[in-house]
Amino acid sequence: MSRFDELRDGLAGTEQRIVDACATAGRDRDEITLIVVTKTYPASDVELLAELGVQDVGENRHPEAGDKAAEVEAAVRWHFLGGLQTNKAGAVARYAAMVHSVDRVKLVNALSRGAEAAGRTLPCLVQVDFDATNPGRSGVVPSGIPELADAIAASDHLTLGGLMTVAPLGEDPAPHFDHLQRLSQELRNDHPDAAIVSAGMSGDFEAAIAAGATHLRIGRSVLGERPPAG
Repeated sequence: MSRFDELRDGLAGTEQRIVDACATAGRDRDEITLIVVTKTYPASDVELLAELGVQDVGENRHPEAGDKAAEVEAAVRWHFLGGLQTNKAGAVARYAAMVHSVDRVKLVNALSRGAEAAGRTLPCLVQVDFDATNPGRSGVVPSGIPELADAIAASDHLTLGGLMTVAPLGEDPAPHFDHLQRLSQELRNDHPDAAIVSAGMSGDFEAAIAAGATHLRIGRSVLGERPPAG
C-alpha cells in the first residue's frame, strides 16, 4: 500500500469517528476543525495530506515546524501546539496560523513582538493545565486564565482565540474536557469572541467532542504509529 493510500485510509477512519461522535453528541460536523498533528513525520506527508483535503496541520517543536513550513508548498495552516521558549517565539510568530500553547505572560510579550516584526496578527490560545500531580508544568492552572487572556487581548498584534488543554495521562479525560468547556464559557463573559476550545487527541477525541471541543489535534489515528526519533 502506498503512503498516500495509508493516509487516505487513516483520514477516512478518523473522519468517520468524528462524524459518529458528532451524531452522538447532537453536534454538526462543521463546528469542528481537524488539525492533523504531523510532528516527526516528513514534509512529504503534509503534501499528501493537503492533496487529501487537509487544511490544518499541527507541530510541537521549533525549528522542526519552521523547517517543514518552509519546505511544504501546499497551502496549509500551521498550528503550533507544543511548549515554546521565549527566544523561539519570534520565529514561530512568522509562520504559525495559531499558537495553542500560551502559558505565561513573558511568552505573550515575546509572541507579540514577533508578530509585530512580521507585520501580522497572531491568534493565540491559553493552555490550561489540569494535572494535579504536576500543576503548572504545561499550561496554567484555571485561576491563571484571566491574567493571560487579558494580556493576549491587550496586545495589538495578538488575538485571543480561546483555550486549549491536554488531558492528564492515565485519567478519564471527560471531566477535564467538561471543566475546560465551563472555563470557556466563563472566559467568554469578558472576551465574547474567544470561542475556540482545543481539546482531544487520537485516544480521547470522542470525549472532547461530547464536551464541546471546536478543534481536535489528531496524529496517530490519521498518520499511523509515529516513526522512532532518530
